[in-house]
This record gives sequence, C-alpha cells and structure tokens, in this order.
Amino acid sequence: MKENNFNIETTLIQLISSEQAYHYNIVPVKSNNGNVVFKSDHPSDALKQELQIVLGKQVELVSDTSENLQHYLTANFRKQTNTVKEDLNYSADFLEKLLLKAKHIGSSDIHFEPYENKCRVRYRLDGKLKEQFIIQLSEYPVIINKLKIKAGLDISEKRLPQDGRISIKTHADEFDIRVSSLPTLHGEKIVLRILSKDADHIQLEDLGFIKKELKTYTETIKKPNGIVLISGPTGSGKTTTLYATLKLLNDDKTNILTIEDPIEYTLEGVNQVQLKENIGLDFASTLRTFLRQDPDVIMVGEIRDVKTANMAIRAALTGHLVLSTIHTNSAWATISRLIDMGIPAFLIASTLNVSVAQRLVRKLCAACKQENKVSKGIFPEHFNIPKGLNTHFKAVGCNMCYHTGYQGRKAIYEIIPITKTLVNHIKQNDLEIDSYLNEHNINTLKTNAINLVKEGITSVEEVYALLTD
Repeated sequence: MKENNFNIETTLIQLISSEQAYHYNIVPVKSNNGNVVFKSDHPSDALKQELQIVLGKQVELVSDTSENLQHYLTANFRKQTNTVKEDLNYSADFLEKLLLKAKHIGSSDIHFEPYENKCRVRYRLDGKLKEQFIIQLSEYPVIINKLKIKAGLDISEKRLPQDGRISIKTHADEFDIRVSSLPTLHGEKIVLRILSKDADHIQLEDLGFIKKELKTYTETIKKPNGIVLISGPTGSGKTTTLYATLKLLNDDKTNILTIEDPIEYTLEGVNQVQLKENIGLDFASTLRTFLRQDPDVIMVGEIRDVKTANMAIRAALTGHLVLSTIHTNSAWATISRLIDMGIPAFLIASTLNVSVAQRLVRKLCAACKQENKVSKGIFPEHFNIPKGLNTHFKAVGCNMCYHTGYQGRKAIYEIIPITKTLVNHIKQNDLEIDSYLNEHNINTLKTNAINLVKEGITSVEEVYALLTD
C-alpha cells in the first residue's frame, strides 16, 4: 500500500490529539454534520460511548487491521518527545499548546498562513513543511493579535513587516521564539522560528565533518587572527557550526564577542549582542565598537553588505579572529562574492583563513530504506556516475520514521583552507581551481553528497540539487 493512501485531511487530524489517537488506537477518516467516523482495530460499544464523552461528538467506528492503524497513526500523528498534555482543539490557551507541541516534536519553524476561505498552520520538521492545523477565518485575527502582543509588536500596524521575540517558560522547558510578520493578500502571515537556549549538546565532532575535514577546520580556527567564513543557504546549519566553533574556542583566557540576529543559543562565557537595526545597532557599527572591547574572537552573524565586510577585514588585520557566515553556493564562490562587494582581492587573500560551504541532508531511515540498482535515469542529465556506485538506497517509509523514509539530518561540508597557492589565485583574480582541489584531495559538496549515497546514508533524491552543478 502506498504512503499516500494513509494520509488524512488536516481538518480531521485536528479533531483529536496525538495522545488520544495513540491511547485509543484510532484515526478519524470522515466527518459529516458533527458525526465523526473513526477507524479502530477493536471497535466496541464501550469504546464508542467513551469517545463520545471525551470528544463531545457523535462517533461511529469502523474496523481496520492493526497494521493499517499503525500506518495511519505514524503517518499523521507525531509522538512528542515528552509527556506534555496535548489538546489542540481551539480554546483560550490554543496558541500556547500549539507552540509547546511544535517544540516538543522537534519543529524548527511554525507558519501561520491566511488564504481566502481558511487559514492554515504548518510545522517544519526535518527541513520539510507539513500542514498541522486549519484555523477558521473568524479565529485567525485573534490568534495573530495574541502572537503580536506576546512578541511586543504593534497590533494596529498591518501594512508593514514587523519582527519580535517571545520567551516561553514552563516548569520543564525554556526557549525563545523569533517572530516575523508579513502583510499578504488575505492578511498577515506569521513565521515563528523556535530557538533553543541549550548549546550543551552542540559538538563539532557530531555535525558531519569527515575526519580529514575536521582536522583541517580545527587547525584553521586555532590561528590567532584572520577570517573564517561559512557559506550556505538559509537553514543549512551555518549558525550551529559557528556555535560549535565558539564552544571549542571558549575558555577563561579568551574574550569572545558576538553580534547576532537572532541570538539562537546562549553560551556561558561568551558576550552576545542582539542586532537592533531600528536604533542603529547594526553589524558594522557594533563591530566598530567591538574593536575597542579588547576582543580575541569576534563572531558576526552574517556579512550582508560591504560595510560589514570591510569592518570584518579591518578586525582581522588588527589581530583578531573573525567568524561569520555569507550566502553563496560553494566555498570558493565566497571569494567571488566578496570581490563583487568591492573588497580588494589582496585584502581577501591576506585575511581569509578558510572558506567553508555546507548543506543539511536528511538521513535515510535504517529500518525501511530499500536497496536498488543504479540507473542513469535517477541522476541529473550531465552527471557522470562514479566508479563503485552500483547500488543506491531509496526512502520507503515505516512506523519508525513517521512514513517519511528519513530520520534526522546530517551536515555535509566543503572546506578550502587558504594556502599560499590559493593566495596567488585570489590576488590574480583567477577563480578556476578545480585542478587544485583534485590535486589536494579536497572534497566538494558534490563529492561528499555522492559519498553519502554510496554509504547508504542518504538518497539520490535528497542530494539531487547538489549533483546538478
């Protein structure tokens, strides 16, 4: 049976909590004028009566196999990582429950989206969005205003984007949420980014570096001055790599200053500054102040413009180690990006220690991945299948992975330390270095991606975009 056959409409899923679904071993499959039809592997009058009391609705039970029930449950109801009670029927504290559920099932972002006839809530899980809830149009403004009040936003301003922050504290947990509102055709779209305050679990060794890359990277970050740049698209794990780096550099003898937007983790012993552009506290001006604070290591959340890039280079030239991120497609493309910004090539050559590119790829579920023979048709048109790649694994989906075929994610890296040879390339504006990378056995993102396919860790579909380059 195909995975799609087990999908249930969002409006039905939200009729019961995942706790109720697993406790009673039931799934809703149809609703008609307030009467709800549930599938059960043990339908009985006693169960029907109990459900009618618990749910306050007329209930009908139809029989299905235990195996099918498990497929339905794991494909549509994700178990929480702890025992927080969950009841996502709309109520006065609906918003708080929604936020807590997202945190406890491991969601990174929550999207509130208004459309002409309905509004929906989607969670991002393992990098993919999944619809979780449908909200009535009449209820949507109340929820949005509650969110804006909690985040300190102006509820009367609906024409301009706004940004804010919410702190959530419970008896068992503490976390921050970054709030971004955007005016759209049918109302305000709100995106919440869940920020974990706990950085204890972040270790460089666990992120995805292969042994050779980890050695190269740790050697370059131990230099007393220069720039370390990490590139990649939004959501590729750049900030996590930076925090793991700071953890390694953080000790009693080192003064570490960071300017971030937002502060995603708090690190004991690190002086962290939250960006506030509306009052003039931007990356460039804060960097200027940092230089008067006797720093050893400076972390800049992102190099967005030439002013910030110039200040980062100035800090590196005056004897500081600067860590930052930039949006480019590869480690070497970072050089082109800086040159395009107007940074002189000789300054880049004399300050850049290492350029890193990274991506996050989903790992195949070990319980259900399926081995297949390699065929040309599964790869991009001009991709040459490497020797030794005779089989690959496909995502299937099972109860262990909520029928997604994947469990967890892993970072892949492209690390280019700036050697004397590359310094000359940069000074001469010669940006073709394929032969150099091959000669020095430096793995590109594409190479590391195909290695994960060879090892059966991920699928061709998951790294397809990296193979097209």
